[in-house]
Amino acid sequence: MKIKCIIIDDEPLAINVIEDHLKNFDHVEIVETFNNPLKAYRALEQEKIDVIFLDINMPQMTGFTFIDNLSYKPLIVITTAYREYAVKSFELNILDYLVKPIPFNRFLKTVNKIYQQVYVNASTADTGLQQEPHIFLKVNKKLIKINLNDILYIESLKDYIKVITSLGDYVVHKSLSAITEELPQSNFMRIHRSYTVSINKISALEGNTVEISGRKIPIGRNYTKQAKERIFNINDDKEN
Repeated sequence: MKIKCIIIDDEPLAINVIEDHLKNFDHVEIVETFNNPLKAYRALEQEKIDVIFLDINMPQMTGFTFIDNLSYKPLIVITTAYREYAVKSFELNILDYLVKPIPFNRFLKTVNKIYQQVYVNASTADTGLQQEPHIFLKVNKKLIKINLNDILYIESLKDYIKVITSLGDYVVHKSLSAITEELPQSNFMRIHRSYTVSINKISALEGNTVEISGRKIPIGRNYTKQAKERIFNINDDKEN
């Protein structure tokens, strides 16, 4: 089952940009687009929508007013040319805040957040949405779907990262901090300025190194206390 979304923006060009970005993701379906937010309410009544890409400044009503009058609240992604509404937007518990013009690399981060919310955190009753938790990474101009359970660890390479998985390695133009933020904290942990690891894939701990799939990875001095606490706590939880 696909993730269903609508786009609401009074600027046709802004809608076109989001549509072009979304064409790269097979699991997302654009149900409809709207220049007038008032007309979007009917679509929300007729079909359950998972995500709304929503502009703020529109002549008929603001995006904030639109959110206040929703009968149910899908995931909301604000798309606006103004940075100053960010604090108010996040107070409304939106998923993300995109400033126009929206570059694809930034949009990709938003889509990964959407996948996390819809697939990873979906209610067990929504069986049609259940999939292997995954993330999309741009590798050599191609979007690669990587299941989170396949990731062993991630290594920083200055302006790039190397994602080491059980199926192969991928070099991506992204910082280690950025990828770590996109991954679920329950499964992944940064243990060094150059390494983020999958906690469940750690097979051994020796001194200030962990072992994953036969490879030893150092624990940085500033990460030692937190890393060891999390590793031991997870092992204790498994035993209990």
